Amino acid sequence: MSVMKTSMRNFFAHKGRMALSAVAVLLSVAFVTGTLVFTDTMGTTFDKLFAATSSDVTVSADGGEPDEVSRTGRPDSLPASLVKEVAAVEGAKSAEGAVSSMDVTVVDRDNKNMGSSTGAPTIAGNWTKNDLRSMEITSGHAPRGPTQVMVDADTADKHGLKLGDELRTITVSGDITARIVGIASFKVTNPGAAVVFFDTATAQRGLLGVTGRFTQVNVTAEAGVSDTRLKRNVSSALAALTARTEQGAKGEPGAQKTAYKVRTQQETADANRSDVDEFMNVIKYGMLGFAGIAFLVGVFLIINTFSMLVAQRTREIGLMRAVGSSRGQVNRSVLVEATLLGVLGSLIGVGAGVGLAVGLMKLMSAVGMELSTRDLTVHWTTPAIGMLLGIVVTVLASYLPARRAGRVSPMAALRDAGTPADGKAGLVRGLVGLALTGAGAFALYLAATADQAKQGSMILGVGIVLSLIGFVVIGPLLAGGVVRVLSAVLLRAFGPVGRMAERNALRNPRRTGATGAALMIGLALVACLSVVGSSMVTSATAELDKSVGADFIITAGNGGKPLNPATVKAVEEVEGLGHVTRMKETPAKVTAPDGTSESGQLLAAEATYAEDLRRETVSGDLAAAYGADAMSVGSEFAEKAGVKVGDTLTVAFDGGRTAKLRLAAITSDDTGLDQGAMYTNLTTVERYVPAERLPLDTALLAKADEGSKDQAYAALKTAVAKDPTVKVMDQTDYKQALQDQVGQLLNMVYGLLALAIVVAILGVVNTLALSVVERTREIGLMRAIGLSRRQLRRMIRLESVVIALFGALLGLGLGMGWGATAQRLLALEGLEVLDIPWPTIIGVFIGSAFVGLFAALVPAFRAGRMNVLNAIATD
Repeated sequence: MSVMKTSMRNFFAHKGRMALSAVAVLLSVAFVTGTLVFTDTMGTTFDKLFAATSSDVTVSADGGEPDEVSRTGRPDSLPASLVKEVAAVEGAKSAEGAVSSMDVTVVDRDNKNMGSSTGAPTIAGNWTKNDLRSMEITSGHAPRGPTQVMVDADTADKHGLKLGDELRTITVSGDITARIVGIASFKVTNPGAAVVFFDTATAQRGLLGVTGRFTQVNVTAEAGVSDTRLKRNVSSALAALTARTEQGAKGEPGAQKTAYKVRTQQETADANRSDVDEFMNVIKYGMLGFAGIAFLVGVFLIINTFSMLVAQRTREIGLMRAVGSSRGQVNRSVLVEATLLGVLGSLIGVGAGVGLAVGLMKLMSAVGMELSTRDLTVHWTTPAIGMLLGIVVTVLASYLPARRAGRVSPMAALRDAGTPADGKAGLVRGLVGLALTGAGAFALYLAATADQAKQGSMILGVGIVLSLIGFVVIGPLLAGGVVRVLSAVLLRAFGPVGRMAERNALRNPRRTGATGAALMIGLALVACLSVVGSSMVTSATAELDKSVGADFIITAGNGGKPLNPATVKAVEEVEGLGHVTRMKETPAKVTAPDGTSESGQLLAAEATYAEDLRRETVSGDLAAAYGADAMSVGSEFAEKAGVKVGDTLTVAFDGGRTAKLRLAAITSDDTGLDQGAMYTNLTTVERYVPAERLPLDTALLAKADEGSKDQAYAALKTAVAKDPTVKVMDQTDYKQALQDQVGQLLNMVYGLLALAIVVAILGVVNTLALSVVERTREIGLMRAIGLSRRQLRRMIRLESVVIALFGALLGLGLGMGWGATAQRLLALEGLEVLDIPWPTIIGVFIGSAFVGLFAALVPAFRAGRMNVLNAIATD
């Protein structure tokens, strides 16, 4: 009990000195809690939506999902006669056919895309009774003819749509132009999808290209009939129907077995949820990873705080030992203080995390992804995890200072405060640090010389961890040399004040090393990602210059959707083009004579593709691969399967027949474009895949006539203007788009890393603040012998700057080493150019000096306000 009382008294006596450590714990716990609450709320939102939109039992074509992008532009469908068959099943109250497709683009009168900008789908379909589960018509009425459309209220609000406005829906079967006659509101939260409804006949013609078919059949159960029982009855009826159909079609050429997928409401909701789980997990674990980095940085702050508090209370601890306190009691006293710090910081952090989650939801709503606070989900495990992490990390971080406190002897009561042993890093620490750093450097070397990217990436991970730990351990040893070099360059110009700042930074290398290490971690990751991102862009740009011969690239820039046939036709009619190359990706399984097989996308294109994308061949002639019943493979597959030019490969086309194709060329996989691609001619694919199963074009490549590039560029822009999702890019545009994509990703990562850097800044502030308290008497004496307040503040600011630059120098150097190693692995994937973004690196280094200045503002101000006599009288 006396240990608890002592700990409580010390904790509240030094609460101001622990405030910044508590803030570090608070921020880290808030980030973890906020991430969990945010992703759990997203999960609840989607669960409610999927549960509300799913019928008791759903029947769809096996292998096709109504709400997924189709390769053909038309989703798989079922005959309308199936509705009556299912409606007659025992336990079925009713059945209705539904049409739904995501292969659409909806634009307004001004040709502005009405779809979401966040990646949420645009869905078109017919209005059914099942839609009343999740929506209600709040204005107007349901569509009743081919010129009428109904839109969801969220999309109407977002784009200012109202009754009577005209919308044009672009589909593979042609455009549907209709006026809004109704607006329907979701009863649950709509995360951001844009939804339009037509009458059944219009939806069938526009989305499926034919009437009398549906993408799914929604079945409602009678009262008292469970979904599982109804599913069983429907499955039995469909099995009998399939048997009758096959019996009647026996002997007919091309007869195929009809397959159905039958799901209960829960199974449909689970299947839909699994489609978004991958996206949600990327967000969840990515953000938790950055929270872990913040926790790691916070560890250094806590260690420094308790180390300095123990050093400042050396006489006090010595007196405790002299009056009978044991080592264990002193040790437990410090750990109890740490526990109190962890509990307080974590408790506030949990509350702040919920607030952070709400803030993230508001931010997502502002950019187009709607999340409602009505769905705010806080599982009991979330605050428990946050509290546990905060307390455990804080206690573990304080363990070494607590052990150090326990080793204080009773004789320390007779000495001045301070622990001389803290003035330099121990020999053992230095040896361990050198060993770890050496092991990390060796692992990075092995990764850089690896033959396979997968194997090398695992070694790279080991090298990053070992080198990071090594630099942290060896930090105090490096502090002496690096700080002296920085001081010689930066501080000597400030005369005696600069020399005092240098000596203060060198006074306790362990403290300086730990403070710099906190900043080092965040900046090392920034430097590594900057090098990787810059190298990727530069390598891809160089590869484009070397390999791409086409002047223009035309794609549907809307989440991987294929090009609409109307767009393809419009491009082919543009004047001033030497040629237009169509290309498709069709799923296929390629089998070599020895039985080695590989499933993937077979790239089917016109022969001019060989001019538009120059590929180096290992053997054979790539142009010959576009001949009749011919193809090419990549060098890795050829080596694995032991095939050579002239061999015959068996190709099973998905949705089509099996072909025997002659291997005409083997392309080198030492490239960043189309690595591992297998090529064949469009006519070959068209011969073996039925027209209704043939994929749409994924992209077009075009070459302008000599001297007419600018005119062709403008003409192409005009030709595709009716579909705002289609992008026409020349090589300059394509390079800029690539740079923008990488830049956006890096900016997002930098934003998340900012949390760790903020915690590191708190560490610098805390170190300086505690250092000022520790040197109160010394500051008083310096002021007494003539040091002005301005000089004192400058000294503390310079000390802060040199510590920040020390951490930046280590972090940037370490990060560039990681990035250079990662680039060597990317070279195995064809991205061969190492590019160090020196403006970014130099900018971050200079920015670190300003971080140091900012961190010193409050400690320097407090030091300058000290009363000289009171400071001298401090014991």
